Amino acid sequence: MKNNKSLIFVTLLIVLTVFCVVPNQNVLAQGRIILATTTSTDNSGLLEALLPLFEEKYNVRVDVVAVGTGKAISIAENGDADLILVHAREAEDQFVNEGYGVNRRDVMYNDFIILGPSSDPAGLKGINEVGQAFAKINNSQSDFISRGDDSGTNKKELSIWSNADIEPTGKWYIETGQGMGASLNVANEKQAYIMTDRGTYLAYRSDLDLEIVLEGDPELFNPYGIIAVNPELYSHVNYQMAMALIGFITSQQGQKIINEFTAHGEVLFHPSAIKPENIK
Repeated sequence: MKNNKSLIFVTLLIVLTVFCVVPNQNVLAQGRIILATTTSTDNSGLLEALLPLFEEKYNVRVDVVAVGTGKAISIAENGDADLILVHAREAEDQFVNEGYGVNRRDVMYNDFIILGPSSDPAGLKGINEVGQAFAKINNSQSDFISRGDDSGTNKKELSIWSNADIEPTGKWYIETGQGMGASLNVANEKQAYIMTDRGTYLAYRSDLDLEIVLEGDPELFNPYGIIAVNPELYSHVNYQMAMALIGFITSQQGQKIINEFTAHGEVLFHPSAIKPENIK
């Protein structure tokens, strides 16, 4: 009898030890979320201004996967992220319409610009229409750096070539397969033309020997959206905390941070969830 009691005690002790040592996975899941986003938001430094406040407020860790928009969407479609923050509206709408995402919200916008060397070999200065500028780059065979990574920037760039009825090919058209910051560095080294979002340019401007040779074309408008992964498709996603982050970024506090985030005295992104004049 005594041996049986000892055996029961040891068994209970082992069970209690296991439960204490091996934490409940659901509890762990509540402590982190995965945000798949673009290199432009990451390279700009904006996430460093936004996420620590959210993490402290909700006692959660946000793991950022910074890739091109196409890759970020693919990661979410595989159920490997809780939400996405990207900038390719057509692809975003497809992501939602196919049932992968829910509750898309506008977050912010900036614009794309064309950078080039001061010598401007293609003669783009003074041109206001980006399709015409791309035609001159093609005709002059001037070096052009493309991200070539299915990012939002790359999708927009390819749409401009297509609208201009140009298929960019040849040694002058160089695809990096890298993010915006790395691609800017390549363009700088080669003194080549490149299309970039304004936010990343401003963050890198002090290290670049390139000039803005074209800006202001409405075709270069660059909106960002944030979308939670559909919990009905992937039950393991942390939908509640994903929506909390979406709510934070689109709230007065989050939009104020975006509105006041600057580099070299210039605003990198303009809030779109709340009109700037309504941000307190």
